[in-house]
Amino acid sequence: MKKTIIVMPVANEESTMGRIIESILALPYDNLYLYPVMDNYSTDGTRAVIEEYEKKTDKVKLIYYKESYGVISCYLEGFRHALKDGAERIIEMDGGGSHLPEEIPQFIDKLEEGYDCVWGSRFVEGGGISNHPLYRRILSSGGTVLANIVLGTKLKDMTSGFEGFQRYVLENLRLDKFLSTGHMYQTEMRYYCRNYRTVEVPIHYVGSKSSFRFKVVVEALRILFQLKESGKNIQKCPEDRAEKIGVSE
Repeated sequence: MKKTIIVMPVANEESTMGRIIESILALPYDNLYLYPVMDNYSTDGTRAVIEEYEKKTDKVKLIYYKESYGVISCYLEGFRHALKDGAERIIEMDGGGSHLPEEIPQFIDKLEEGYDCVWGSRFVEGGGISNHPLYRRILSSGGTVLANIVLGTKLKDMTSGFEGFQRYVLENLRLDKFLSTGHMYQTEMRYYCRNYRTVEVPIHYVGSKSSFRFKVVVEALRILFQLKESGKNIQKCPEDRAEKIGVSE
């Protein structure tokens, strides 16, 4: 297997961080690495837990991003470090237990098959959601329908944060040009990658308590209707050279 790095933003996960790291390290891959990314929003002992694993194995590397402005900036900073450290494939997942480590192999398998991007989906056959308020399910499914209509995409899940990429996909994106700093980021990424060879795989999302903020929905809608214009400048490689970096015809 080619070198694969998991980028995982974490914050205040002291009680579960060790279990998640152990589950990932137990997977049967010699070339799989974990990069937890955190900032000063985390105030418990999460950092200490990760640093203990850093002492035990070179498979875990903590990225402390003090300039962070939220979880999305941590994802993008993790991508930069992974690319710099020679990752050929990069997997993005949540560090709070919402995404299951035992589902990582299906992302690796599809990347091995040659797909450019692998999207985790709660809404394809075999996927599911648990412990998630009804209104959040409605927002996720409704957001997917609306995004597909506005953007012309055809995915079953446009808002999941469990996904995998070939190196060249992320290398070709101007990561500093992303519009979203919140939930809309996942939709933004899927839109920018729409011309690649992609596949959705079923995931089981484990939800948690969260509050509804109307301004978050308004911001997401604002960004949604800006994506087509923004997408014109997000790719480093001109469209007429796309086939050289793995984009399907």
